[in-house]
Amino acid sequence: MIILDDVCFAYDDRPILSHLTKTIEPGQAVLLTGPNGAGKSTLLRLLNGLIFPQQGTYTFDGTVITAAKMRDHKYSKWFHQRIGYIWQHPDSQLFCSSVREELAFGPVQMGLPADEIKKRVDDAMDLLGLTKLSERAPYSLSGGEKKRTAIASILAMNPQIWTMDEPESYLDADGLAWLEDFLPSLKKAGKTLIIATHHADIIEKIIDTEISMKS
Repeated sequence: MIILDDVCFAYDDRPILSHLTKTIEPGQAVLLTGPNGAGKSTLLRLLNGLIFPQQGTYTFDGTVITAAKMRDHKYSKWFHQRIGYIWQHPDSQLFCSSVREELAFGPVQMGLPADEIKKRVDDAMDLLGLTKLSERAPYSLSGGEKKRTAIASILAMNPQIWTMDEPESYLDADGLAWLEDFLPSLKKAGKTLIIATHHADIIEKIIDTEISMKS
């Protein structure tokens, strides 16, 4: 369970998150709405333990998330196995020398056996249509291929909570159709989904609640 209690965050004294209070139950699909600059990406970064409330608290499965807590390597490793983050721009999260290595990075950090890592990577590449690109360097891919690689890298980790910043960006019509089928399958599997998007129509059938953010 995620509990945000009176969360505030500002950049250079410019308020971005202002007294945000919300409880997100396991298995819920949450839509983040609001114009550009309203704080959707900031909230996703906070949920992933990359920044921290300047006022209020963020509680994740009973633990208050702070900078000090995230410096605890054992806890941080456990936390990042539970929550996955698909960035708006895939270049922000791709850094390995091949697609296969990119998908394997998370499972390797989780300490999974080699055969389990290979199975997860192969399954994710197959599902995202990346098998023929497995030895390509991510930087050499098209925007859509990079986005599919980013999604596959999170899929290979199989987190319980998926946070997504405009997951539809860079995808072509076929990719959007795939995403529209994929997201309900995640929800059916009991995953928690927290999604910022300007295209709510692709996920409106699965949304349980919204967080409306103002600029």
